[in-house]
Amino acid sequence: MADEQWLEMIQKAEKKCLIQDGKRKVHYLFSPGEEMVEEYNCETDVLIRRAWRKKSSLGGEGQWDVEIGDPEEHFLNIDQVLIKESSSAPFVSRRITKTSLEWRIRNLPYPLSVYSVTAEPDSKCITVRTTNKKYFKRLAIPDLERVGLLPEQDKIQFTHNHNTLIISYQKPQKVYGLEKKILQEIKKIKTSKEDVQCNPS
Repeated sequence: MADEQWLEMIQKAEKKCLIQDGKRKVHYLFSPGEEMVEEYNCETDVLIRRAWRKKSSLGGEGQWDVEIGDPEEHFLNIDQVLIKESSSAPFVSRRITKTSLEWRIRNLPYPLSVYSVTAEPDSKCITVRTTNKKYFKRLAIPDLERVGLLPEQDKIQFTHNHNTLIISYQKPQKVYGLEKKILQEIKKIKTSKEDVQCNPS
């Protein structure tokens, strides 16, 4: 099963854990050249950041690909001058709460009535589009893929505030179960004495 494969991958990874600033920070080393970092809120045990990195084709360290949390800043190298990409372009950040999977798409100024948010079981994603054809985005849902589930329309809700489209997907029970198992594995990792600041249960 998909969830067992993900759990086995976590169990077999080389792991290190650090407690810092109220966060449980975990580093995973998988196959050569692939690593993942996660951060959990110590009070709630909710995952607040997950990022992946693979070695580049030339063997150097690649860029972090952020799955959960705010994306990394990107720069354009034009004639050896680093220029920060426009901060006014729409960008997606993902969140996980106790009850839902959440996407926030910032810098979208259109009213709520313009947006269509659709579950796409065939492509295993959620599609966001606007009736004015100004924006289109497919949102991957790795949390569902890891437990072998397809997206369902009736689990989707969305709202719009302060130029941000907020999409929530009701967390299925199978996702709850996998999160609990992963957290149990993480809490087995030996950490510094600061670990007493975190929820051990």
